[in-house]
Amino acid sequence: MAEEFFIQGNEACAKGAIAAGCRFFAGYPITPSTEIAETLARELPKVGGSFVQMEDEIASAGAIIGGSWGGAKSMTATSGPGISLMQENIGYAFMTETPIVFVNVQRGSPSTAQPTMAAQGDMMQARWGSHGDYEPIALSPSSVQEFFDFTIKAFNLAEEYRVPVFVMADEVIGHMREKIVVEDNIEIVPRKRPEKVDGHIPFENIENGTTPMPAFGDGFNIHVTGLTHDERGYPDTNNPETHDTLIQRICDKILNNKDKICSIKAENCEDADIVIVSYGAPVRSVVEAVRRCDRKVGYIKIDTPWPFPDEQIAELTANAKDVLVVEMNLGQMYYEVDRACKKNSNVHLLGVIGGLLPTPDEILEKIDEIGGN
Repeated sequence: MAEEFFIQGNEACAKGAIAAGCRFFAGYPITPSTEIAETLARELPKVGGSFVQMEDEIASAGAIIGGSWGGAKSMTATSGPGISLMQENIGYAFMTETPIVFVNVQRGSPSTAQPTMAAQGDMMQARWGSHGDYEPIALSPSSVQEFFDFTIKAFNLAEEYRVPVFVMADEVIGHMREKIVVEDNIEIVPRKRPEKVDGHIPFENIENGTTPMPAFGDGFNIHVTGLTHDERGYPDTNNPETHDTLIQRICDKILNNKDKICSIKAENCEDADIVIVSYGAPVRSVVEAVRRCDRKVGYIKIDTPWPFPDEQIAELTANAKDVLVVEMNLGQMYYEVDRACKKNSNVHLLGVIGGLLPTPDEILEKIDEIGGN
């Protein structure tokens, strides 16, 4: 039987993590994500899990990598400055194909900036923050219910593709309170375990790119390294073919499944003159603005900024003269939308910074400005 709760977004994230099977959290307190750590510190021991407050965010990312290889579904939660510190270990997690979840409750930036105010300034950091070629998955909730749901989905995607997954929330969603419904039949993706020790190849180049993952202590005697490695996990740094095969497989297991991973919601785009594209908390203002607008306006809500749903965006904006991107930065996903539209539409930006959500009135004013051109 479904249960209902009236809770804060960060608390919903923690509840979703536990429901998804998270049993290890390592983190360092940072506004505006700290309530996630506080909730899990209290609740994880009740379900046999462990919570560790680390000395910093660098150690936190390293600890959850170790926790995952120890066999536990693992996560951390932080904000932009913490994600900056985690980037080297994030790259290591991609190279070692470690399923973990990073929750980023975004705040004003750069540097320490506005710890208690909302922003979406870390979207490109999630895509390109660590060095090298890799394909991240990122989810962006626009309600407390979605913060719960998307946290579960992040764990499921991490396990399905053996990859780190980001949940890119923001201060508004993290700190607001809403009703959520927790169903009793939540789909949980279990970790794929090797069937036998003998002959297991931990980084095998199999068809879907995702090999079953053993845990340390299970007798598999595997080697895990951030160096370029062969299918056994042994370093092979001077062979261009080995590196190409490894990185192409790591990237292709996401790219070849974009249609399954990418998720958007759209309303009234088929015959719209203007299509608004948004994600996260600003979606709430976009929906209200569209409801109040007397023009032919539709909207697209991006649930998975990465991998970017360029094909869906192109299809849904094909008939629109203008596209308006609404986000809490000075233009990050705007450039991705512009690329996807391939000059078929005029792409405009309403980028709001300073910590406050763009209002429906501001969006309507921008629509009037676009319509008058």
